[in-house]
Amino acid sequence: MRTVSFVKWKFNRMLAAGSVPMVAKDRNRGKRILDLAIIVFLAPIWIPVAALVALAVWMNLGWPILFTQDRAGLNGRPFTLYKFRTMRAGEGTDEERLTRLGRFLRAASLDELPELWNVVKGEMSLVGPRPLPVRYLPRYTSEQNRRHEVLPGITGWAQVHGRNALDWETKFRYDVDYVDGRSTWLDFKILWMTFWQVIAAKNISHDGEATMSEFGA
Repeated sequence: MRTVSFVKWKFNRMLAAGSVPMVAKDRNRGKRILDLAIIVFLAPIWIPVAALVALAVWMNLGWPILFTQDRAGLNGRPFTLYKFRTMRAGEGTDEERLTRLGRFLRAASLDELPELWNVVKGEMSLVGPRPLPVRYLPRYTSEQNRRHEVLPGITGWAQVHGRNALDWETKFRYDVDYVDGRSTWLDFKILWMTFWQVIAAKNISHDGEATMSEFGA
């Protein structure tokens, strides 16, 4: 019993000190390397596309071309998310302010391209639960809050199973399922499914919403 107690004590000390078990550290390091490798490999494609989108947003909506918002990242820590603007400034509902260009960018997920900078900075991964506004943090159940045990992603398990057509509870179940079953193979599967979902332009918004209704409102 003393041995078991000592092991538990040692493991808790490791967690408290930020010393993650070697398997988890290796997996996180491998995921980080994979993210950066994919970004660099696809740079000849996404950089010109991002430049064209930035020009189109500037001509359509003016300055600034980026939308920024505080989102909850790993362990709930806030970070600044970057996206291309898709809405006009001013009053009105999201549906009313969403432009024709904005609808196209969202359908093609091109508004998400600036999030690659969040990945480069280590605040996000290519695959993981979508980062949500910081104001949602007090509204999660303890089980739902487990979605913050990994880096948030540009795409995720919930996104390839319905995206914004899902209700919040179903989305969070998929997020926690990803946390429990994450692997390199699953990440590749999600990226492949995301590609075809973007081509199909399906499940872009929830019924009656520009994107998704407020969680817990």
